[in-house]
Amino acid sequence: MTANEIPTPAYIVYEQRLRRNLALISEVKRRAGVNIIMAFKANALWRSFPIIKEYCQDSTASSLNELRLGREFLGGDVHSYCPAYTDATIDKFLAGSSHITFNSLGQWQQFGPRVEAYNRTGGRHVSAGLRVNPRCSVIETDLYNPALPGSRFGEEAEALSEGLPAGIEGFHFHALCESTSYDLEKVLEAFENNFGKFLPQLKWVNMGGGHLMTREGYDVDHLVKLLSDFRKRHPNLKVILEPGSAFTWRTGDLITSVVDIVENSGITTAIIDASFACHMPDTLEMPYKPLISESLGQEAVAGKPTYRLGGNSCLSGDYMGDWSFAKPLKAGDRLTLEDMNHYTTVKTTMFNGINHPSIWLVDLNGEAHLLREFTYEDYKSRMS
Repeated sequence: MTANEIPTPAYIVYEQRLRRNLALISEVKRRAGVNIIMAFKANALWRSFPIIKEYCQDSTASSLNELRLGREFLGGDVHSYCPAYTDATIDKFLAGSSHITFNSLGQWQQFGPRVEAYNRTGGRHVSAGLRVNPRCSVIETDLYNPALPGSRFGEEAEALSEGLPAGIEGFHFHALCESTSYDLEKVLEAFENNFGKFLPQLKWVNMGGGHLMTREGYDVDHLVKLLSDFRKRHPNLKVILEPGSAFTWRTGDLITSVVDIVENSGITTAIIDASFACHMPDTLEMPYKPLISESLGQEAVAGKPTYRLGGNSCLSGDYMGDWSFAKPLKAGDRLTLEDMNHYTTVKTTMFNGINHPSIWLVDLNGEAHLLREFTYEDYKSRMS
């Protein structure tokens, strides 16, 4: 079966595109002398992990489920960060992690003794870090901005006025979202200005995610120089990046079909067999308007057949638009909503009991392989 023969709705991941991204990430890692690890919050399609594992074995986890997935399917080190550990979770995080970052001094004071006890008796060393907030905001969308005033993420420099707590071996900061190397440059300047005096005491710095190095036009050479120069200034530090989107950026699409055309108050809506709310939630949350391969572009074109797309749920706001096409749409037409692999399949819901699209992998020979098909039992099992 080829991609054109797959029944809709369906997510399709392309091995060739995935390998292209992984090769670029591996080259940045080699040239800059840093470790780049995979973040499951952007993509957790574990059936594609055998491909990823050829290039990357280490991962980052913000939950016990992500931690287990990393150990089971990639097999390398797991760097854990959770906004709040609990008595019920901390020992499990320690048992599975190589690095563990605490969001606040309060969390470290509460669980630092558990880390020390584990390192004495657990048979291996778990390196503890503290998340810090460089107070440098480069993200326009507040929903995805961890550096806004009042952020719950990380300690500001003033909190460390009495010095670095004993046992903390690394700093973690995250202030980017699908950002450029020039955004990172601004954040690094703020980070070093605020926390530079502590860096000689540390073993590692985790620069978080949001480094969209696989996007067309990203200045990879500038990123490599930026990271290399940072390492020269701080030769005692191992540098870690944990991009999410970069691994699976533009590696997959959502294929859907038009099932009806409706008109109201001069607006024509093509209802599809997928849902923005259920299957593409970031398009509404961020929001952003996805590319459609069959359309004439992201902007409506005067004089051409133009449609709003409506999702197949009963949420009134389950629509986006407008897109124009070379000819009128009709029931049965297939539409390709591009770039629906990162931050999409991990965020889907079964609102309304709407079935998930099936998931497929197209290999290097163009052959499509079914990874997962969803049934009523998947919906039922999520309920009680």
